[in-house]
Amino acid sequence: MTSTVPPVAGLAAAAHWRTVDVVSDLHLHAGDAATFDAFARYLAQTPADAVFLLGDVFEVWIGDDAAQPGSFEARCADVLRHAAGRCALFFQHGNRDFLLGPGFLAQAGMQLLADPTVLALHGRRWLLSHGDALCLADGQYLRFRAEVRTPAWQQAFLARPLAERHAIARGLRSQSEARKRSGTGYADADADAARAWLRAADATTLIHGHTHRPAQHDLGQGLTRLVLSDWDLQATPPRAEALRLSAAGAVRIPLA
Repeated sequence: MTSTVPPVAGLAAAAHWRTVDVVSDLHLHAGDAATFDAFARYLAQTPADAVFLLGDVFEVWIGDDAAQPGSFEARCADVLRHAAGRCALFFQHGNRDFLLGPGFLAQAGMQLLADPTVLALHGRRWLLSHGDALCLADGQYLRFRAEVRTPAWQQAFLARPLAERHAIARGLRSQSEARKRSGTGYADADADAARAWLRAADATTLIHGHTHRPAQHDLGQGLTRLVLSDWDLQATPPRAEALRLSAAGAVRIPLA
């Protein structure tokens, strides 16, 4: 498939920001207490002035009304809201939590970030994206993505009873686990598309998640693609990492 360059939003760092953390692909769910606890500790301890959550923070999101008192989603909102009292929190939709809406954003104290957004920080321009729209080799997924991002599809899904949506979520979790066991990974980001996005944003470094393949890729012509780590404290070895941006550049911070 080919990719058109989407509109690029812009965000200028606040004058007092010295360090910014970027994370993605935590895939939080009620059955993984280890990763949730690690995320809560991280948010309580990070020295970052702002934290950017680039999608798939949750394994699956079935609607903001799932965050009812006593629920796992409500516990997540409490942790996020507490962190928002000491640093700015930004959230970008992923392929698992694209239904997360303004209700939960307000409940958790997060600000919605367009995909992609270029962050101007310390004289550099960093292009931030979840990354799924760059995986052009996965045509089947991109067709599904286009369908479920329409208002009509989302309204129809959210109109279903909460219990039915929970059942669908359990099915998606089972499919995800089966995919992990089979060793089937995500398609990688297309290098030509990444370069086109960077040029459109007048940026030199693209930061994204989604692929679960943390690495640094030289795209040529002074352009770089930084891939974020996914989080899984139950894996062997455990995985959790933040990418910290400062005046000195980008540094990976191991948290597992």
